[in-house]
Amino acid sequence: MSSSELGLYLKARRAQVTPEQAGVPSIGQRRVPGLRREEVASLAGVSVDYYVRLEQGRERTPSGQVVDALAAALRLPEDGRLHLFRLAGLSPRARAAAATDHVDPNLLQLMSAWPNNPAIVYNRAYDVLASNAIADALFHDWSHSRNLMHVVFTEPAARTFYRDWHEVARNSVAGFRLGYGTAPDDPRIRRVLTELLEQSPEFAELWARHDARGKSLESKRFHHREVGPLTLSMQTFDVRSSPGQELVVYHAEPGSASSEALGLLGSLAATAAG
Repeated sequence: MSSSELGLYLKARRAQVTPEQAGVPSIGQRRVPGLRREEVASLAGVSVDYYVRLEQGRERTPSGQVVDALAAALRLPEDGRLHLFRLAGLSPRARAAAATDHVDPNLLQLMSAWPNNPAIVYNRAYDVLASNAIADALFHDWSHSRNLMHVVFTEPAARTFYRDWHEVARNSVAGFRLGYGTAPDDPRIRRVLTELLEQSPEFAELWARHDARGKSLESKRFHHREVGPLTLSMQTFDVRSSPGQELVVYHAEPGSASSEALGLLGSLAATAAG
């Protein structure tokens, strides 16, 4: 039976919703994690046969009303709901263009004016396209890779560098999945995906969950080998002049130990640049 990205996503998300979360009575022995197909069908107001065909890939063009009902039944957050609509072919995909890897010179100038705020710009494949000096210092001059997914999943020291590695890993995969759903034919995204599936069992396991959401972490905890522990808040912005690019800016609570460590990191970066 042929499958589809839509069917795989529905099946994976169904497995993540408990009967209690969905308000479904849990009767008898359950042989599947999460909800049964007939339970999702009932919650969405569609026939069981139709829902089975969706999961199996024999039906790939549900109406917007059905997709909306499925999103509600599966308790999808907004990013997951938009991802489901895209998989159903009901929202436009971003047009791939080589220009998306060109970072606006004005943005580069702005980033360089933040000596104490690490800032990076990355694309849907999580390639870091631009970074200021203190971001380079924070990420150890990208000695392993300038791809954030590789930094998280294939850098041997990642679990030390990211003090909450498991949470960072989950959110990174969910964000990567969202970008993949927007531009699934992008050759760079597909290459990074293939590399990660081959090189990281942890990535493969998380990828199979089909989580799809934008950045949800408001702070990250690092342990830098030169300045020690840092807890940094982060803000994420879409770069409207270059669809597919995101700007992330980190900052520390004023007067905190992290602020002092970030100041020291900035001094080290300035010294290295000088």
